[in-house]
Amino acid sequence: MEQNDNIITLTMITEPHHANIYGNVHGGEIMRFMDTTAGVTARKYSKHSCVTARVDEMQFLKPLRIGSLVTCTGTVVYTGNTSMEIRVTVDAEDIRVSNSKSRALESFFTYVAIDENGRPIPVPPFTPQTEREKQLYEHVKTRREFDRMHRKKASEQK
Repeated sequence: MEQNDNIITLTMITEPHHANIYGNVHGGEIMRFMDTTAGVTARKYSKHSCVTARVDEMQFLKPLRIGSLVTCTGTVVYTGNTSMEIRVTVDAEDIRVSNSKSRALESFFTYVAIDENGRPIPVPPFTPQTEREKQLYEHVKTRREFDRMHRKKASEQK
Protein backbone atom coordinates (compact mmCIF):
# COMPACT_ATOMS: atom_id res chain seq x y z
CA MET A 1 0.00 0.00 0.00
CA GLU A 2 1.40 3.37 -1.01
CA GLN A 3 1.58 6.07 1.64
CA ASN A 4 -1.26 8.21 0.22
CA ASP A 5 -3.51 5.49 -1.20
CA ASN A 6 -6.10 6.45 1.42
CA ILE A 7 -6.56 10.10 0.30
CA ILE A 8 -8.09 11.60 -2.86
CA THR A 9 -8.86 15.24 -3.63
CA LEU A 10 -11.19 16.39 -6.41
CA THR A 11 -11.91 20.02 -7.27
CA MET A 12 -14.49 21.81 -9.39
CA ILE A 13 -15.79 25.31 -10.08
CA THR A 14 -19.52 25.59 -9.49
CA GLU A 15 -21.43 26.79 -12.53
CA PRO A 16 -24.97 28.05 -13.18
CA HIS A 17 -26.24 24.57 -14.09
CA HIS A 18 -25.27 23.40 -10.56
CA ALA A 19 -27.45 26.05 -8.90
CA ASN A 20 -30.96 27.37 -8.40
CA ILE A 21 -32.19 30.73 -9.71
CA TYR A 22 -30.79 32.48 -6.62
CA GLY A 23 -27.22 31.31 -7.27
CA ASN A 24 -27.09 28.71 -4.49
CA VAL A 25 -25.62 25.37 -5.51
CA HIS A 26 -28.10 22.49 -5.14
CA GLY A 27 -27.29 20.26 -2.17
CA GLY A 28 -27.76 17.21 -4.39
CA GLU A 29 -24.98 18.40 -6.70
CA ILE A 30 -22.58 18.58 -3.76
CA MET A 31 -23.76 15.22 -2.41
CA ARG A 32 -23.10 13.65 -5.83
CA PHE A 33 -19.62 15.21 -5.90
CA MET A 34 -18.95 13.87 -2.39
CA ASP A 35 -20.13 10.38 -3.37
CA THR A 36 -17.87 10.45 -6.43
CA THR A 37 -14.93 11.52 -4.25
CA ALA A 38 -15.65 8.76 -1.72
CA GLY A 39 -16.00 6.19 -4.50
CA VAL A 40 -12.69 7.11 -6.11
CA THR A 41 -11.02 7.03 -2.69
CA ALA A 42 -12.46 3.58 -1.95
CA ARG A 43 -11.47 2.27 -5.38
CA LYS A 44 -7.90 3.57 -5.07
CA TYR A 45 -7.50 2.16 -1.56
CA SER A 46 -9.00 -1.28 -2.20
CA LYS A 47 -7.92 -1.68 -5.84
CA HIS A 48 -11.41 -3.11 -6.53
CA SER A 49 -14.80 -1.89 -7.70
CA CYS A 50 -16.78 -0.49 -4.81
CA VAL A 51 -20.39 0.36 -4.04
CA THR A 52 -21.95 2.84 -1.63
CA ALA A 53 -23.46 1.07 1.37
CA ARG A 54 -24.20 4.01 3.70
CA VAL A 55 -24.01 7.76 3.88
CA ASP A 56 -23.87 9.46 7.24
CA GLU A 57 -25.67 12.67 8.09
CA MET A 58 -24.89 15.73 5.97
CA GLN A 59 -25.19 19.14 7.53
CA PHE A 60 -24.35 22.13 5.39
CA LEU A 61 -22.35 24.65 7.41
CA LYS A 62 -22.52 27.35 4.76
CA PRO A 63 -24.16 27.81 1.36
CA LEU A 64 -22.15 27.27 -1.80
CA ARG A 65 -22.53 29.84 -4.56
CA ILE A 66 -21.99 29.88 -8.30
CA GLY A 67 -18.29 30.46 -9.01
CA SER A 68 -17.01 28.81 -5.85
CA LEU A 69 -13.94 26.62 -6.09
CA VAL A 70 -15.15 23.47 -4.32
CA THR A 71 -12.62 20.94 -3.06
CA CYS A 72 -13.73 17.49 -1.88
CA THR A 73 -11.21 15.40 0.00
CA GLY A 74 -11.89 11.75 0.69
CA THR A 75 -9.86 9.91 3.32
CA VAL A 76 -10.12 6.27 4.39
CA VAL A 77 -10.42 6.42 8.18
CA TYR A 78 -11.55 2.87 9.04
CA THR A 79 -11.80 -0.54 7.42
CA GLY A 80 -13.79 -3.63 8.23
CA ASN A 81 -13.37 -6.91 6.42
CA THR A 82 -14.93 -5.79 3.12
CA SER A 83 -15.97 -2.23 3.92
CA MET A 84 -14.25 1.12 4.19
CA GLU A 85 -15.31 4.29 5.96
CA ILE A 86 -14.44 7.36 3.93
CA ARG A 87 -14.50 10.82 5.54
CA VAL A 88 -15.34 13.40 2.89
CA THR A 89 -14.77 17.08 3.59
CA VAL A 90 -15.97 19.89 1.35
CA ASP A 91 -14.18 23.22 1.34
CA ALA A 92 -15.35 26.23 -0.65
CA GLU A 93 -13.31 29.19 -1.78
CA ASP A 94 -14.04 32.41 -3.61
CA ILE A 95 -10.96 32.49 -5.83
CA ARG A 96 -11.35 36.26 -6.27
CA VAL A 97 -10.63 36.77 -2.56
CA SER A 98 -7.48 35.72 -0.69
CA ASN A 99 -7.90 33.48 2.35
CA SER A 100 -11.58 32.82 1.70
CA LYS A 101 -11.40 29.03 1.94
CA SER A 102 -13.75 27.53 4.54
CA ARG A 103 -15.38 24.21 5.42
CA ALA A 104 -18.83 23.86 3.88
CA LEU A 105 -19.64 20.35 5.15
CA GLU A 106 -18.34 16.87 5.84
CA SER A 107 -19.79 13.39 6.04
CA PHE A 108 -18.81 9.74 6.30
CA PHE A 109 -19.49 7.27 3.49
CA THR A 110 -19.34 3.50 3.82
CA TYR A 111 -18.19 1.63 0.73
CA VAL A 112 -17.97 -2.10 0.14
CA ALA A 113 -15.39 -3.57 -2.22
CA ILE A 114 -16.84 -6.11 -4.66
CA ASP A 115 -15.48 -8.70 -7.06
CA GLU A 116 -16.45 -9.11 -10.72
CA ASN A 117 -19.62 -10.99 -9.63
CA GLY A 118 -20.73 -8.23 -7.27
CA ARG A 119 -19.83 -10.14 -4.11
CA PRO A 120 -18.04 -8.43 -1.21
CA ILE A 121 -14.28 -8.91 -1.22
CA PRO A 122 -11.74 -8.22 1.58
CA VAL A 123 -9.95 -4.86 1.69
CA PRO A 124 -6.51 -4.05 3.08
CA PRO A 125 -6.65 -3.17 6.79
CA PHE A 126 -6.25 0.48 7.75
CA THR A 127 -4.03 1.27 10.72
CA PRO A 128 -4.29 4.85 11.97
CA GLN A 129 -0.93 6.56 12.50
CA THR A 130 -1.54 10.14 13.58
CA GLU A 131 -3.50 11.28 16.61
CA ARG A 132 -6.25 12.67 14.34
CA GLU A 133 -6.46 9.37 12.41
CA LYS A 134 -6.78 7.52 15.73
CA GLN A 135 -9.59 9.86 16.86
CA LEU A 136 -11.51 9.37 13.59
CA TYR A 137 -10.93 5.61 13.73
CA GLU A 138 -12.39 5.39 17.25
CA HIS A 139 -15.30 7.68 16.30
CA VAL A 140 -16.26 5.43 13.38
CA LYS A 141 -15.70 2.24 15.37
CA THR A 142 -18.06 3.48 18.10
CA ARG A 143 -20.71 4.56 15.60
CA ARG A 144 -20.53 1.19 13.80
CA GLU A 145 -20.98 -0.68 17.09
CA PHE A 146 -24.01 1.50 17.93
CA ASP A 147 -25.49 0.88 14.45
CA ARG A 148 -24.94 -2.88 14.81
CA MET A 149 -26.77 -2.94 18.17
CA HIS A 150 -29.60 -0.82 16.75
CA ARG A 151 -30.04 -3.18 13.76
CA LYS A 152 -30.02 -6.20 16.06
CA LYS A 153 -32.73 -4.72 18.30
CA ALA A 154 -34.82 -3.77 15.28
CA SER A 155 -34.61 -7.30 13.84
CA GLU A 156 -35.58 -8.83 17.21
CA GLN A 157 -38.72 -6.68 17.35
CA LYS A 158 -40.06 -8.06 14.04
